[in-house]
Amino acid sequence: MIKHIDLSRGRISVTVNQHHPQWKLDDLLSFAERINPKRAFLFVSKVLGKHIPVAPSTMQRSYQDLAAIVPKDLPYPISVIGMAETAVGLGAGVYRELKQDFGQNAIFLTTTRHPVETLPTLGLFLEEHSHAQDQFILSSHDPLKHQHIIASKTLILIDDEISTGKTFRNLILSLKKSGLQQVERIILVTLVNWAEQHLVTDDLGIPVEVVSLLHGHWQWQQNQQHIDIDMPDVSSTQQQAQKIIAPHDWGREPTFLNCSAWQNIQPTRPNEKILVLGSGEFSWIPFLIAEQLEQQGAEVYYSSTTRSPIKQGHAVESICAFKDNYGLNINNYAYNVKHQQFDRVLLVIETAQNSVDPLLFEQIENLEIISYES
Repeated sequence: MIKHIDLSRGRISVTVNQHHPQWKLDDLLSFAERINPKRAFLFVSKVLGKHIPVAPSTMQRSYQDLAAIVPKDLPYPISVIGMAETAVGLGAGVYRELKQDFGQNAIFLTTTRHPVETLPTLGLFLEEHSHAQDQFILSSHDPLKHQHIIASKTLILIDDEISTGKTFRNLILSLKKSGLQQVERIILVTLVNWAEQHLVTDDLGIPVEVVSLLHGHWQWQQNQQHIDIDMPDVSSTQQQAQKIIAPHDWGREPTFLNCSAWQNIQPTRPNEKILVLGSGEFSWIPFLIAEQLEQQGAEVYYSSTTRSPIKQGHAVESICAFKDNYGLNINNYAYNVKHQQFDRVLLVIETAQNSVDPLLFEQIENLEIISYES
């Protein structure tokens, strides 16, 4: 199957070679345009809960189906790493499924763009095509957790899609430099793998396998139209005026993911239509809240704010733009929310309530802030 999508700066053509029986291309993703001179196009997931609101039960089904195709004959200890910011929730969801097989032989951590002064830094690497290139990997002062990572014989690296494999490659090289010298197998886990013709791993000296719900390849053909790209500067990584007051137990610090949803957040009436919004990397706890609300009978959708600048059009029907809640004074966005009607929109944040830009209340009706001050 070949699909062509015409964008303002050119045409993206994708060829699907194989897909999971339950997940076809149109089930998994659509397309949009990045506001980024390095790469003009964006694969917009329909199941990730990032740019398009999606039912938590649909997200959970993708976690189960991905985890089911991860090899189980893996040497211990295992470190499962979700890629920030987009795949933090995906990584945690897949880890939750894998933990049923591996137990505490597997630990979970995420990459992050928010270094934490109180946690040791394990490594730094670049996501080269990104709007914010710098990513950190943090460890723990708990010697058992730290040693688990250093002694890892298997790495399971999770992202929403692989387009070239460069980011994974940079992460692997950073981890090797940080002391992970015993790794015997690397499993790349992704919703969509486009890197069949790009992935170069032979020189790593470690076998690398890819599991995905769909795989194929893409081609980009630039047109002759000259368009000036004014990309907002969203690259800042330092904490500023607003401090993180939530625990890092969802993965920024290595974890066995024993965190849970807040029990006091419940539907206020039957069949209530609720959107739960995570904020940037802080997406797993909000997802657990959305999942709990759905299980209690509400009509629930989940999405998350992001620092990724995207043009309106194609998969992006509406944009809320506002300043971030970390005091970095960078643009954040909530996509495909403004044009929809929800009885409640719950924005769940890891900073204080007053960190939310008042502009957001002007753009999203029925908005409530859920924070650790609540």
